[in-house]
Amino acid sequence: MKGVPVLRMSTLFLRTLREDPADAEVPSHRLLVRAGCVRRVAPGVFSWLPLGYRVYRNVEAIVRDEMDAAGFQEVHFPALLPREPYETTGRWTEYGDTLFRLGDRKGTDYLLGPTHEEMFTLMVKQEFSSYKDLPLSIYQIQTKYRDEARPRAGILRGREFVMKDSYSFDVDDAGLQASYDAHRAAYRSTFDHLGLSYVIVSAMAGAMGGSVSEEFLAPCESGEDTFVRCTACDYAANTEAVTVPAPPQQPVAGLPAAVVADTPDTETIAALVDTANSRPDLRHPDRDWTAADTLKNVVVRLTLPDGTTEPLVVGLPGDRDVDLKRLEATVSPATVAPFEEADFAAHPALVRGYIGPGVLGTAGTSGIRYLVDPRVVTGTSWITGADEAGRHVFGLVAGRDFTPDGTVEAAEIRAGDPCPACGSPLDIARGIEIGHIFQLGRKYADALGLQVLDENGDLVTVTMGSYGIGVSRAVAAIAEQNHDDRGLIWPRSVAPADIHIVVAGKAEEIAAAAEDLAGQLEAAGLTVLLDDRTGVSAGVKFNDADLIGIPTIVIVGKALAEGNVEVKDRRSGDRHTVPAVDAVAELVALVNS
Repeated sequence: MKGVPVLRMSTLFLRTLREDPADAEVPSHRLLVRAGCVRRVAPGVFSWLPLGYRVYRNVEAIVRDEMDAAGFQEVHFPALLPREPYETTGRWTEYGDTLFRLGDRKGTDYLLGPTHEEMFTLMVKQEFSSYKDLPLSIYQIQTKYRDEARPRAGILRGREFVMKDSYSFDVDDAGLQASYDAHRAAYRSTFDHLGLSYVIVSAMAGAMGGSVSEEFLAPCESGEDTFVRCTACDYAANTEAVTVPAPPQQPVAGLPAAVVADTPDTETIAALVDTANSRPDLRHPDRDWTAADTLKNVVVRLTLPDGTTEPLVVGLPGDRDVDLKRLEATVSPATVAPFEEADFAAHPALVRGYIGPGVLGTAGTSGIRYLVDPRVVTGTSWITGADEAGRHVFGLVAGRDFTPDGTVEAAEIRAGDPCPACGSPLDIARGIEIGHIFQLGRKYADALGLQVLDENGDLVTVTMGSYGIGVSRAVAAIAEQNHDDRGLIWPRSVAPADIHIVVAGKAEEIAAAAEDLAGQLEAAGLTVLLDDRTGVSAGVKFNDADLIGIPTIVIVGKALAEGNVEVKDRRSGDRHTVPAVDAVAELVALVNS
């Protein structure tokens, strides 16, 4: 924002707040509101005020510059989109309640775009027809709309947000890989330029479709994504994408027969283990039973995109819980909800607290689909429900006594679990998704008929990649990683101004010196925020400067009597005095460094 006139706090549209907003759950939400950057309009919908919008525009400019530098070309689509393309690809239904649907005065159906794969595909189909036109990578920066059921965390998870989405178009898979690698490199450069700390992790494609998928996550405690990193190799993945290493199958010959035992009042795993260890007739011959010896069967309700529902039972070791996000990522586009009392009443074969494999799966009497954790392999022996109240079965062997319908990655992932790549322990952390890249393949090109003539004159279906950056979300992610107990600390690359000058005194010569310094810095090409407010104490000005978070604060006050001004580094808190006559040169050098 070079060449911008001095921003004067005496006239700036800004009101800082001393108290946190009541609905703020994370630091970025709290501080962006308090610093006068954003204001809530409705749940998940925010307005930008001048200082916040300057940060947003700086982020957007960096994203655009990096995309252009990589050779990608910018286009722009409307946010109001017709139904037909999304119906052709199935996403009019698959998006379910997340999609904002509306009709015009003629009754024609439209939607507010949640993402634009269909539009990009059709644009290229309309314009290009030969392999000579490819490869191609085009992008837009556009507002997206998703009807989040629980918008929260300010601009981190809203119903309206700005996203950079780009798409690559290639003749073959080798071309797709090259385009994917180019976008991956451009994303690394972008997030480095934004001053974000990030990790790249394997991810699920979800409703986007495709095969290879990676997320760029900004590590922070308030992040809603959980990811793992190996302590020994370079494996990293969102927990939704972690694959549990299955133990080797074991022979079933010679294993003792399963035994059903009365186990009253053992509806929980803890109660079952305590009972099994306390009764001589149930004790393990060599050791105590643990929760890991039990097979827990958890019932959930799946809601399909067309609104129909069906039960699903997930079997997993009793020392683990079902991670609903992992399960939902696996069964997408269906959504997952816990089984309720009315659901159990509708399925009397499911005896709550005592559900076993006997009534489940295609071989069971209930007809309910039964998927198990990868650890439940042939030859493993379990304590599990006997499908009768107050009774459990001991020594039920997978592959001999029951056969599930398949496996599912749904169990919670814990720190210390083995790495799928090398077996070493995994570390676990939280982060904010700031970017996501996919190798879509031919899903959308097939559905919408995007083909070109190859060098032999034959029609071939184009293969695509999809690449997103949350532009507005990046502002919040930067705030999450750059703040302290006094306020925001913007990286210089995105700060709303280069220098924040505080007039700390009532004398006319102090105000005049601050005005002169601001004018010289403006002439040197820097953006200056000048706190020239009268009737406001120096303490309030200092607090506001810390809250707003411009990286360099210049205090023009009592040190001026000796011909000096004071320069404060917002991040470190270090202060030093500079002769006023040398201040412009030092500050210009500091900003340009």
